[in-house]
Amino acid sequence: MTDNHVLRNKNIYVIFSMTLLAVMGVASITPAFPSIAEHFQIDYKKIGLLITAFTLPGVFLTPILGVLADRYGRKTVLVPALFLFAIAGYSCSQVNSFEMLVIFRFIQGVGAASLGSLNVTLIGDIFSKEQRASAMGLNASVLSMGTAMYPFIGGALTMIAWNFPFYFPLLAIPGGLMVLFVLESPHTKSEEKFLIYLRQTLKSVGQLKVLVLFLLNVLTFIILYGSYLTYFPFVMKDSFSSTAFMIGIIMSSSSITTAITASFLGRLTKRFEQKDLLKVSYLFYIISLCLIPFIPNESLMLIPAFFFGAAQGINIPNVQTMLVSIAPMEYRAAFMSLNGMVLRIGQTLGPLIAGLFFAFWGN
Repeated sequence: MTDNHVLRNKNIYVIFSMTLLAVMGVASITPAFPSIAEHFQIDYKKIGLLITAFTLPGVFLTPILGVLADRYGRKTVLVPALFLFAIAGYSCSQVNSFEMLVIFRFIQGVGAASLGSLNVTLIGDIFSKEQRASAMGLNASVLSMGTAMYPFIGGALTMIAWNFPFYFPLLAIPGGLMVLFVLESPHTKSEEKFLIYLRQTLKSVGQLKVLVLFLLNVLTFIILYGSYLTYFPFVMKDSFSSTAFMIGIIMSSSSITTAITASFLGRLTKRFEQKDLLKVSYLFYIISLCLIPFIPNESLMLIPAFFFGAAQGINIPNVQTMLVSIAPMEYRAAFMSLNGMVLRIGQTLGPLIAGLFFAFWGN
């Protein structure tokens, strides 16, 4: 019933559009990487700059944009960000050199920096405590469907030309107009003196419960970007000589499982304590990672992928719900932006830690 109440609120569809745009920036262009490298005649080792240039602005700008969203309103930050995302993204399709492509990817990353944190901030602003878990779960479900869908769309567009996936960000223009004219956020601009605002924000973030949740988020994204996204494909290729297509199917199945599981989060939180759900999610992570070395054939890799997807569907939206419920509305954007920065730390550390582990294991 709570899900129905959430889905009857028009604001949730604006939030869904922001979520889909936030994950578009990487997931839709990775299939084009070989074609981009061939078009610009560059070494494959350089292609990772297109991801680094896009994610780097978020490390520094996300907290600043969160403060601005608290001080001057959510729309004041979101509307220019979405338009910048669209214009810079489209500009990537018109460049004549790889260097210019990297520059426009950086500018597009500036536009994307606030999207992944302000979408969950808005859920905290708009929905009551009873509805937040449902809204957060549905939003995570939409995000997972996007991560499963975009590589297929990006691959299909790349078959037309290397630059066609970069037309996709133009969808951020109607997204910006939806934020401007459709979104109804109850948050008002903060009138508090800046130093008092900053002190109260740091006080809220400094709570032990918040720091524990931040730490869990770092751990989650180390697992996701290290063990799963970076090295799972190599395990499949080395163990079963799997094709890229089969690896993609297995990994997409995990995203679909995440989407389905997350959509039930509202119902799960009515029956179980949030702490207990977190424990279950980490049990699923352990089961998934422990099963992988013992799987005898590639089709059975669906089993650990299922457990991993279920863990993601329970864990991520549950932690986000707990965080937005702790954060006072007047500090919520900065609060959740700091969480966004924490997630990026996990994304950065994940491949490095997993690489060290695999190097040690190989010895």
